[in-house]
Parts: sequence; C-alpha cells; structure tokens
Amino acid sequence: MTYHPLVSTDWLADHLDAPDVVIVNAWMPPVTTPDAKPVYPDSHIPGAVFFDVNEICDKNSDLPHMLPAPHVFSSAMRKLGIGDGQTIVVYDDFGFYSAARVWWTFRTFGVENVYVLDGGIPKWQAENRPVNDDPVRRPERHFSARLDHSSVANLSAVKALSASGNGQILDARSAARFAGDAPEPRQGLRSGHMPNALNLPFTDLISDDGTFKQRDGLEQAFKNAGVDLSRPVTTTCGSGVTAAILTLALTVLGTRDVSLYDGSWSEWGAREDTDVVAGAN
Repeated sequence: MTYHPLVSTDWLADHLDAPDVVIVNAWMPPVTTPDAKPVYPDSHIPGAVFFDVNEICDKNSDLPHMLPAPHVFSSAMRKLGIGDGQTIVVYDDFGFYSAARVWWTFRTFGVENVYVLDGGIPKWQAENRPVNDDPVRRPERHFSARLDHSSVANLSAVKALSASGNGQILDARSAARFAGDAPEPRQGLRSGHMPNALNLPFTDLISDDGTFKQRDGLEQAFKNAGVDLSRPVTTTCGSGVTAAILTLALTVLGTRDVSLYDGSWSEWGAREDTDVVAGAN
C-alpha cells in the first residue's frame, strides 16, 4: 500500500484505545509569540504524551531545535514510552505547525508508521471529541533510532544546490520574508532568500477548515511555485519547522526524493559566507 502520512479525526477516534497506537502532542511556541504556553497541561487528547521540540533536540548546537543525535532521541522516546513497532499519531495546538516537524523527526530516525492528525486539536475539539487534563505515564519501551542521512540537508549541500541552480530549494516562509520585504522575527538575520530558491508559503497548503488541501489543491500549489514534483526537492524555512509541512505535503503527493535543510534561514541568514537575494529571484 502507498504510505499516506495523514490520519483523520474519525480514524483517531476509532483507535483511541488501540494498544499499539501512541498519540503525541507536539509543541513549539511560534517564533512570533515566544511566550505562548502549550494547552497540553489543561487539555490534551486522552493518552497523548508531550513532545517539546525545543527540549528534544541537539542542545550543543547554537541553532534552534536542531535534530538530536540518534542515541539522544532514542533515550527521549524510551522515557516517553514510545517503542519500536508502534503506530504514532502526532498533532499540535495550531492544526499544522510543529506536528509536521515531529513527524519528520520520527521518519528521519527510521519510524515507518508515523502520521499527522489532519487539522490537529482545533479540528478535534470543534467536533466535540474528548480531551482531558489527566497525567500520562507510559511504561518505558525500547526505541531504535536509525538516522536516514538522505532526509537531512546540511549547509554545504544547500550551498551547492543554490550555486548550481540545478536543484529545487523550496522555502516555506511568507512571501514578504522571502522577498526581504519583512524583517526576520529572529534577531541578527539578514532578510531575503537563497539564490535560485523557490517560495511556497506553508499556509498555501492549508484549507479554510484547517486541514490539508486535497490532492488537486496541493499539486496546484506546488505547480504555482514552479516545483517539478518528479525532481528532488530540498525544503527550508526559518528554523526547520514549517519546512516539514512542505515535506509532509510532498509525501502526500508521493514525491520520494525530499530532504529538509535543518539549519534553514537561522543558519543561512546569520552567516557571512552565504549569498542572500532580496526582491525577485
């Protein structure tokens, strides 16, 4: 069967009590509202465990929430009670924000049965489905993390793609940030985009009801951005979070050769040895 990375609220409601299903509440405050608090302590889907993107990351990096080492991720998942062979469903407080990043992290560490709840907890609650504030403690499980290096693009690889103009670097930031017309929300970063990059704001993939657009709508969004879905794509954004929403959509469409630039603009825009374009590409 073809892997489809989204599950519906109906599907999750039918599998809430399934012993092999683990629900994960992904959390990261938006960069524009860094003091935002998670709703998890007061209201989460029953049985969900809490995954803080800013805590389960590479703490030795100067860049925000970079991918942790495999042994660090394995330890964190074991403590959450997530183990090999389970089906993982990730959601977040906003519908589509950090859930895709956590989904990508699991996939990058070799988990095949991991999915994103389409519409997140906003859709779940709008349908009057159950939530509670019960503490969740799952027994520790063995978790094997095997890093898929092809899923992660580093600075040197993206530099080469940008310089050659032969690759497809796809930026999930807003059109104004991409063009350099709006300041970056993180301090110390130049405004603009990488040479030869394309722009597809992640919001263009989301329907009015907060769920992913249907296949035709997704295909049209990528076409409008100038993306050839038959060729490799490297996704990027401000710090490697909303880039994962593009990666998620590309996976929905069956695009296989996709990598994510983990450093994203937090790395590129802060360096003096990277070129930045402001205005039209």
